[in-house]
Formats: sequence, C-alpha cells, structure tokens
Amino acid sequence: MSPEPSPEAVSQFVERFAGVLANSGVPSMSARVMGRMLVSPTGTMTASELAESLQISQPAVSGAVRQLLQVSFITRERLPGSRKDQYRIRDDVFMAILERRNNALSEWESSSRAGADLFGADTEVGRRLIEAADFFAFIHSDLDQLIKNWRSEHPTTS
Repeated sequence: MSPEPSPEAVSQFVERFAGVLANSGVPSMSARVMGRMLVSPTGTMTASELAESLQISQPAVSGAVRQLLQVSFITRERLPGSRKDQYRIRDDVFMAILERRNNALSEWESSSRAGADLFGADTEVGRRLIEAADFFAFIHSDLDQLIKNWRSEHPTTS
C-alpha cells in the first residue's frame, strides 16, 4: 500500500490538474473544485471544506459549484441530520465532459453547413465551411463510437 501523500503534494497535484482542465476550457475556479473533489477519498466535500482546502472564499466556491451543478459534473446531497450540503463528483465525470464536447461538435457541424448553404457550396467560403462541417461530423462520429465502446466495457452505476 502506498503512503498517503502530504497535503502540499495534494495541493500541487490539484493545481496542476486544474491548470490542465482550465487550458481545455473549464473555468479556472471550477477546474480547481473538480480537481480537489477528484482526490477527495470519498469524492464528496462540503463548500466549507472546499473553501478551506483550496484557500478560496465561500462566494468563489459557490460560483464554481453552481457551474459544475449546471453541467451535471457534480451532484448536491444533503448531509443526514444537517442543513449542510455536500457535493459529489460524478464517477463518470470525464466521459460526461467528452459527451458535452461531442454534442458541441454536432452543433458546429450544423452551423457550418448552414453557413455553406448561405454562401453557396461553390464559393471559397462555402467550400471552407463544408470542409469544417465534414471534419466536425467525422470527429463527432468517431467520438460517439468511442463513448459507446467505453460504456459497453465500463458500465457505471452513477
């Protein structure tokens, strides 16, 4: 069994991980909250635990949690016998992120095709938009199949 990492090592990991998420488009405070919850032994934390461990304000936690709840990356649970909420990171959070990105690809394809129709397929702009739409459709199809394969090989209960 590996020794438990020091609080400093955990903090450094969370910040590095959050940086990677932020570089891919996740808002930085939400990325920090996700990173911290990911390394929580139970996958759950209260707002005050998040604020303390990340050394951020309660309003910053509140905004990040609200955004993560809206995109269904975390859930809210009431602590038994308390008025406090705790938040739980989804077991399949990374698949959920890719599913959202894949849905965006479909929208990008549709929008590009509409633009090609507007400008005409035989124009330079139309050709450029058709190529973009074809690319988005190609990636969307492959990512959709990868997600289906993952689900069939890794059934989840969340």
